[in-house]
Amino acid sequence: MNLQVGVKVLIKNSKDEYLFIRRTASLSTDKKGTSWDIPGGRIEPDEYLLDALKREVKEEVGYELQSEPTLIAAQDIFVPEKDLHVVRLTYTLLEDVMDVSLSEEHQEHIWIHQSKLQEVAVEPYLTEVLQTKYQLLVS
Repeated sequence: MNLQVGVKVLIKNSKDEYLFIRRTASLSTDKKGTSWDIPGGRIEPDEYLLDALKREVKEEVGYELQSEPTLIAAQDIFVPEKDLHVVRLTYTLLEDVMDVSLSEEHQEHIWIHQSKLQEVAVEPYLTEVLQTKYQLLVS
């Protein structure tokens, strides 16, 4: 089984809104491109976790993180059909991101107020983090 480590960040602004991004349909895990996710990705060999997180955020949304994120969750994600085990670390960060410039892997972004999170469909692993680890209501 192949082991990979991924890092993601839940960015919250001063208006209690969270940044979500949607992958293009061809790259989406649900193949319809309907689920929302947060910035992040896999670490590269010999790369520190936070360096990987900063790189992924810059690549995916064109933003350079200004402050230190806080780790909120660690998950084991097993994908038997791909012989894959992903350890996913999710961070949170309070930061006012002014401009979002999406990579070609993503088709759109939204800022969702904390009170409206239950109205959006998010990736399953993220639903678990938001509901059980961060006490946020999502669908």
